[in-house]
Amino acid sequence: MDTQMQWLFLAVAIVSELIGTMALQASGSFSRPCPSAIVILGYASAFYFLSLALETIPVGVAYAIWSGVGVVLIALIAWILHGQALDLPAIIGILLIVAGVVVLNLFSSTSHA
Repeated sequence: MDTQMQWLFLAVAIVSELIGTMALQASGSFSRPCPSAIVILGYASAFYFLSLALETIPVGVAYAIWSGVGVVLIALIAWILHGQALDLPAIIGILLIVAGVVVLNLFSSTSHA
């Protein structure tokens, strides 16, 4: 399969995880059916598309990107939508995660299997 499709699959996996994670709080510990269904579908979709991405992207690279980008985007979404405070150490940590993903993609030969 086309390598560009694998990266698209990884992006869909990340977005699916974001949707599932954002619905997790609204699920009320899985006591509310609609948000709970979104959580389940979001995570199921995330793992399905991650598995498709792993056909050509090495697992260490895919997981590092999936989890790193997910953490950064969840932190930013929580900050924007829920007013979650991001202090200086949190911002530095987010920037380090972004830097790690960028270095992995631009300079590591392992991301171009």
